[in-house]
Amino acid sequence: MASNQNTSELLKKVRKIEIKTRGLSNQIFSGEYHSAFKGRGMAFSEVREYQHGDEIRTIDWNVTARFNHPYVKVFEEERELTVMLLVDVSGSKEFGTQQKSKQELATELCAVLAFSAIQNNDKVGVIFFSDKIEKFIPPKKGRSHILMIIRDLIDFKPESKGTDITGALKYFTNVIKKRSTAFIISDFVDSNFEDALKIANKKHDMVALHLYDIAEQELPDLGLVPLLDAETNEIKWVNTSDKKVRIDYKANALRRKDELSNTFRKSGVDVAEIATDHNYVKPLMNLFKRREH
Repeated sequence: MASNQNTSELLKKVRKIEIKTRGLSNQIFSGEYHSAFKGRGMAFSEVREYQHGDEIRTIDWNVTARFNHPYVKVFEEERELTVMLLVDVSGSKEFGTQQKSKQELATELCAVLAFSAIQNNDKVGVIFFSDKIEKFIPPKKGRSHILMIIRDLIDFKPESKGTDITGALKYFTNVIKKRSTAFIISDFVDSNFEDALKIANKKHDMVALHLYDIAEQELPDLGLVPLLDAETNEIKWVNTSDKKVRIDYKANALRRKDELSNTFRKSGVDVAEIATDHNYVKPLMNLFKRREH
């Protein structure tokens, strides 16, 4: 058990993240979230006369033609959603040369999504994964549940350092039977998970949040530097002043990025690219907007 001082420090961090992300989800995201994800679970209930402010797309043109007066369809939420957050807690998440490490970024993203979800009366659950399932938090509602999730995100110490996305997705489809909206949050340093992603996306509504750091794509010219592979724990000395080394590094990074984009496209999964040195509000909003259409 953590000492009291550690606990109070942790609670301060949780509170700080809550204030920031809750504000964001209040001001920006909850409406966007609602139209991006809730539209899928609507049951048609009745028609009523058009009122000022109704959305044009809800007009029932058949009824409108019959009565020569605009009528709109009224929908009821068929069900509350279950939102699942699949969070990669492998070694590479500690990587970050910019303001935020990937872990801090993942924590804030999860908090924003979780608060947006509970404002819409949805349940939120989490799966922490590395190359094994590290922890499963079953879906529940409510602020104290979200705060517990945030606390875990800040303080979680994974047992393993590798990444197995296929394993995480298989576990998820086994453990969550009801169709859910699932965000998989990772830097996707792994391969051969396309089939698992396809299968998961048939059963659930999958969304990928791809976290990356600018230094993964461009090596700065810093002379001879030790690079640690966070997942194998091996140190390699790399001469970053060698132009060819930098060019090869970038070419590799671009190839990986292309492969990843192909994987998401083939499995039909929406993706937002989120950099550690940029604000995540814009890519999330763009993702929500794309989904509304």
